[in-house]
Amino acid sequence: MARAVLKAGREGPFLGRHPWVFSGAIASLQGGARDGEEVEVVTSRDQFVGVGLHNSRSQIRIRLYSWEPSTPLDRDFWSGRLEQALQHRWALGFGRDDGTSARLVFSEADGLSGLTVDRYDQWLVVQFTSLALYQRRELILDLLEERLRPRGILLRTERGILEEEGLEARDGLLRGEAPEGPVTLREGGLSFLVDLGEGQKTGFFLDQRDNRAAVAALGRDLRCADICCYSGGFGLALAQAGARSVVGVDTSAAAIDLANRNAELNDLAGRFRAERGDAAGWLRDRSESGERFDLIVLDPPRFARSRQGVKQALKGYRRLNIAAVQALRPGGILVTCSCSGRVSRDQFVGVLGSVAATTRRHIRIQEIRGQPADHPVSASCPETEYLKCLICRVE
Repeated sequence: MARAVLKAGREGPFLGRHPWVFSGAIASLQGGARDGEEVEVVTSRDQFVGVGLHNSRSQIRIRLYSWEPSTPLDRDFWSGRLEQALQHRWALGFGRDDGTSARLVFSEADGLSGLTVDRYDQWLVVQFTSLALYQRRELILDLLEERLRPRGILLRTERGILEEEGLEARDGLLRGEAPEGPVTLREGGLSFLVDLGEGQKTGFFLDQRDNRAAVAALGRDLRCADICCYSGGFGLALAQAGARSVVGVDTSAAAIDLANRNAELNDLAGRFRAERGDAAGWLRDRSESGERFDLIVLDPPRFARSRQGVKQALKGYRRLNIAAVQALRPGGILVTCSCSGRVSRDQFVGVLGSVAATTRRHIRIQEIRGQPADHPVSASCPETEYLKCLICRVE
C-alpha cells in the first residue's frame, strides 16, 4: 500500500478523525498511488493515522475511512459501514419499508465520505462526490440492491463537484426501472410531487422537514412569502396550517410550475400561489411599492461551495436578508436559512447583526434550528453541520 507522509504538526485533525486530507497537509506520497487506490497515512514521525483513498485531481487529496491499522477497504468494510448507516435510520423510524422518504446515507456523517443516498418511496437516489467511491459504484449499488431491494436507483450529480473531483458522470438511471413521472412524497399531511430526474438536490429538500413543521405553526392568519420556494415546501406547510395567504417565489420556471401543481394536489391553490422572480429583486420591488408581509421565509441554494467562496456568500446572505427585513412589517417573522456548510453558525448570526445595523431594525433571534436526525452531524467533521434555520422577530 502506498504511504502519504504528513507535514510536521499537521496531523491533529486526522488523528481526531477528520476525513479530509488536503494537498497542503501532505509532505510526500510514497509508492505511487493511482487515483482511487488505498493509501496509508502517517505522521512525519511515522505514526499511523489512517487508511484512505487517493485522488490527485482533488484538493481533498485523501479521504480517510478507517483509523485502524491493516484494515482493507473491501466489500465487507463498505457493507459494514452501510449497515451502520441504515441501522441509525431504522432506530429513529426513518425510511425502512413503509414508503416514507429519508436520507439513508449522509457522506462523512456516516463514515462514507463522498456518498449520499436518499430514499423516495421505492426508489433510491445516489450522489457521488468522491472519485474513488464513484469508481466503486458497482459494488456500492450491489450492496444497496441487496439490502434495500429498490425498484430503481438513480444518479444525481452536484454542480461543481464533477470538476473538483475529476468525475465524469451524468444524471440518470443506474439500476432497475425509473419512475414514470414524479413520485409522491407525503409529509405532515401534505403530498408533494418529486421529480427524481430533474429536481434540485436529489428531488426534494428532505433536510427542512422539521423546520417546515416549526415554521408552519407560526403562520396562522398571517400574510406570508416563501422565497426560493422550489416545490413549495415551506409555503404549502404554512397554507395548510392556516396562513391567510402565501406567495412563493423562485427563479426557476420548472420549480414554479411544480409548486403550483403541489398546491392544487393539496387543495391549497386558494391560499398559495407561486410566481417567478429574482429573490432579492422581488422583495425590493414589494418593499418600494409599500407592500409588507407578516412572515417571510428565505431558503436560498448553497452560496459557498469552498472556503474561497465564504466571503462572497456572506455578502449574498446579507443582501437577501436586508431585502427581506425591509419587506416585513414591524413585529414580523423572518425565517432565514443557510445550507452552506462552509458558513458557520456564528458567521450566519453575524450576518443578521450587520442586517440589523443597516436597516435600523431590531432583530431578535427566537430559535436556531438545524438539520433532522436522518442528516446526522459528525463530531469529527464540523462541516457536516451545514443547515442553519434562524427564526427571528423583526421589530
